Amino acid sequence: MILNNVKIAGTDQPVNIRIDKNMIAQVSPLAFTTGPTQLTFDNAIIFPGLINSHDHLDFNLFPQLGNRIYSNYTEWGKHLHETYKSEIAAILKIPLLLRAQWGIYKNLLCGVTTVVNHGKRLGLDNDLITVFEACQNLHSVHFEKQWRLKLNSPFKLNLPAVIHIGEGIDDFSFREIDELTRWNLFNKKLIGIHAVIMCERQAKKFKAIIWCPQSNYFLLNKTAPMNILKKNTTVLFGTDSTLTGNWDIWQHLKLARETKMLDDKSLYYTLNHNAATIWQLNCGAIAPGKDADLVVAKTQHGKTGFDAFFGIEPADLLLVIHKGNIRMFDETLLSQLKACKVDDFSKIYINGACKYVPGDLPGLIESIKQYNPAVHFPVSTGKPD
Repeated sequence: MILNNVKIAGTDQPVNIRIDKNMIAQVSPLAFTTGPTQLTFDNAIIFPGLINSHDHLDFNLFPQLGNRIYSNYTEWGKHLHETYKSEIAAILKIPLLLRAQWGIYKNLLCGVTTVVNHGKRLGLDNDLITVFEACQNLHSVHFEKQWRLKLNSPFKLNLPAVIHIGEGIDDFSFREIDELTRWNLFNKKLIGIHAVIMCERQAKKFKAIIWCPQSNYFLLNKTAPMNILKKNTTVLFGTDSTLTGNWDIWQHLKLARETKMLDDKSLYYTLNHNAATIWQLNCGAIAPGKDADLVVAKTQHGKTGFDAFFGIEPADLLLVIHKGNIRMFDETLLSQLKACKVDDFSKIYINGACKYVPGDLPGLIESIKQYNPAVHFPVSTGKPD
């Protein structure tokens, strides 16, 4: 497959990319003269498939739940289960497999080609995107039973421990960070999620911190001081689930950019280079030998450089490739994809833009609605009027 005339995000120089099987074979300013499938773009940017380093795949049918500012995650959790019992029950009656399948599509529709699922291993039979679960998932210091024993299990010392930590604005949340690191007896790699109240001293003891600003502002009206923490740890980016954030990772990124805690290049790297390094993945860069996890998007009028990248909306995505396979494409590419088996794809609409995705997404939505007709989806399965 050859992708012609695309600009790598953050630059304004067109390149041509040749994909061989599941890997990037060549990146060149010169056009390739031969290739089985050639797609030519006009006014489009290309970037590595996004790596969403924190999501709960089976929690993405929930609406945002919470109606005030909380001091910490335990306060929110208590209020959640006291106030929204019926809303929670209505979603949990939907089979976990259906909920998780939608969580995968939610990420794919935004250009995510790797998502790190936090929670029990789902073991999904899925090849749409990479669902990364090769880590030790601990919920939190206060909600994970026997977390000290689990953290120091001799059978999992080689796995990074991923845990919600410092998710609050009070001393309770600050102290639990030190409690966690004090009990990390074998100096395992710690990857903290949220870290809203973390200080520079504490950040030094974490291999990485996953920044979820939209979730933080929704619950706590505050987010982690990434301008400080970045000096002592690696920053990754995550959405969390729709319990606390928008389904669309691009909305999360716009909010993160508005904080100005990271410059554009650093924020961009949280989604690719940094994440691929921490999770030890062969993707996250547009270079020969890397997995062909790539996304092409049309450029909004007049935008260049990183303004073009951070201005993207899901409707702007033209093509999503995962390990060399097309996983989503815009209707405008249909005439160039003669070799693509369209019968294996289903048609959906995002803000009026027609997209094709593998599998039966309309059927999945219909199955979910049989359990809960009130569930709202950000896509439609019928042509808009």
